[in-house]
Amino acid sequence: MKKILSSATAFIVSIVVCGSVFAQQKLSPVMTGTISGKIAEKGKGPLKGGMVLFFSEKSGPPPSATRYWRVPSHAFSIDDKGSFKAVLPEGHYYMGATQKSSGEQLGPPEDGDLFFISQDKNGEPKLHTVKGNKNLDMGVIAEAKPFSSKTLVTEGITSIQGTITDEKGKPVAGMLVFAFPTPTMFGRPLFVSERTDKNGNYLLRLSGGGKYYLSSRANYGGGPPTAEQNIGSYAKGQPVSIQTGETVKGINITVSTPGFSGK
Repeated sequence: MKKILSSATAFIVSIVVCGSVFAQQKLSPVMTGTISGKIAEKGKGPLKGGMVLFFSEKSGPPPSATRYWRVPSHAFSIDDKGSFKAVLPEGHYYMGATQKSSGEQLGPPEDGDLFFISQDKNGEPKLHTVKGNKNLDMGVIAEAKPFSSKTLVTEGITSIQGTITDEKGKPVAGMLVFAFPTPTMFGRPLFVSERTDKNGNYLLRLSGGGKYYLSSRANYGGGPPTAEQNIGSYAKGQPVSIQTGETVKGINITVSTPGFSGK
């Protein structure tokens, strides 16, 4: 029991920092520029209440709509007219947008959610350049379409599978698993799984092989959990090593609540 609680406590420290990626945030004092525009569903109206997503080129692989779910570097709200304005550090970014039917702001798309990733003429994720004190006007982007899980690639992917259980060994549904590139698990994770099913099973898709440090929690956004939220990390922070194109199974995580008393 003490080991479980100790793991949960350590994990709380590691996730407090993660909040900076999942919400609009104060940026570091570096040169910034803006990207603005309007997002709409293809052939229909504005993506009001959705979120526009930016993925820094230097922080990870291009986002994918079919092979893995990369965590965005920055996310900004879309207003009722479909308009957005993103303030970003100078650099190169991939862009996407989502409007989730569940009412959540962020997270991997589920069936029926409106979703898109900006693509070039070859169908590859498109890079957009942010320059200091400059605005890049994207105009109207009417590319969002209902997401279908049938489009997900299942063959030849790199993935980790396992089960999330509580301190009593019972499966926990609705959990997310995050993959971090460093053992401290500070900052933003690189990848996130779909939510666990009723049996606590998860599938974490990755862009390629390497060493990943896994944590699990129910909510996508960062910040400290409440006393009732389940949290945990894999094997006391030990990495999972995986080769590109491989599926590693049996990577199970035990989660517990910070306020669990053992009664």
